[in-house]
Amino acid sequence: MENFRFYAPTYFSFGNDSERHIGELVKRFGGHKVLIHYGGGSIKRNGVYQRTVDSLNEASVPFIELGGVKPNPRSDMVYAGIELCRRENVDFILAVGGGSAIDSAKAIAAGVPYAGDFWDFYWKGIPVTEALPVGTVLTIAAAGSEGSPDTVITHENGLYKRGASGEALRPKFSILNPESTLTLDPYQTACGITDIMAHVCERYFTNTRDVEMTDRLCEAVLLTMVHEAPKVIANPADYQARANIMWAGMVAHNNIVGVGRAQDWNSHRIEHELSSLYDVAHGAGLAVVMPNWMRHVMHHNIDRFAQFAVRVWGCAMDFEHPEATAAEGIARFRAFLNAIGMPATLAQLGANEADIPAMVDHLFSAEPEPLPGFMQLTRADVEAIYRLCL
Repeated sequence: MENFRFYAPTYFSFGNDSERHIGELVKRFGGHKVLIHYGGGSIKRNGVYQRTVDSLNEASVPFIELGGVKPNPRSDMVYAGIELCRRENVDFILAVGGGSAIDSAKAIAAGVPYAGDFWDFYWKGIPVTEALPVGTVLTIAAAGSEGSPDTVITHENGLYKRGASGEALRPKFSILNPESTLTLDPYQTACGITDIMAHVCERYFTNTRDVEMTDRLCEAVLLTMVHEAPKVIANPADYQARANIMWAGMVAHNNIVGVGRAQDWNSHRIEHELSSLYDVAHGAGLAVVMPNWMRHVMHHNIDRFAQFAVRVWGCAMDFEHPEATAAEGIARFRAFLNAIGMPATLAQLGANEADIPAMVDHLFSAEPEPLPGFMQLTRADVEAIYRLCL
């Protein structure tokens, strides 16, 4: 295990009716005027919006609104939010929704006090050290942004989808009410489950040795998804399954399962080209990319993939042919994703084989070659992974 420093101070209010604490928490963490940042109309249909507004009003916290955040959030909304917050003297941002609303809110929070272009944090990799405080009211268990210091935005100019990070972006508080996810359809739910599992796998497949503790934490989250996903797909109103999935989404990405070990993130890099070009759901893109990334890199460390197969998917260990065990685990992972309604091929995403060379070029126009990670990936490797997705 490697040395590490870990500090994750987000305050969580979990459970039904937890939105009633929003106003008091905004005031507790220094908010005097709030920007409510959200996506479409779902939060108004399911009552989350009204409960949020009621809580702010009861606490006498003034607010303004900026709605319209889209999946795979874009830079134009961030620029608009920065301008609005500066003009209205906003000092706290409240994201209401899923990962897209939260990531966009974090980008605005970073941009308001920054003298330059907020995109510097994403394009140049500058750590975010100063930002407006952010709170979240989560409505989709998926991205884990409610507990992480991370954010991902797509820039309108060039459709570059890139991430930024900084401890200043960890939410001051997050409201997690599983009831707010009960109206999600099975496809959205499955996309979220896939994203959660991908966040764990990007940490699980590591070159760091002697990480038994975090291996077991990773496996616990993955096994929770294996256990709860079929239940919630069959019965979307299953509150307890929703609750377990919602907390797992936060645990998967606040980095408690990733400390002390090298991480990968190349499946995310490869998928970002799909979601930026075709605007597909991030989880759906990961469902196609990740098993094929696994197939391509498996021989870099057969033992780790065999461990994944045995501990997570219940495969019998073939000690004479561990590569067979590893391959079976990947196949079971892919079958699980397909069983909960996720796509398996680029064609099912609406992606075009002819675009593969352009996606590879686009990725490496802003990333080093080879891509660092569990196994370093060249242009040829990335193209091969895309072609395995056909």
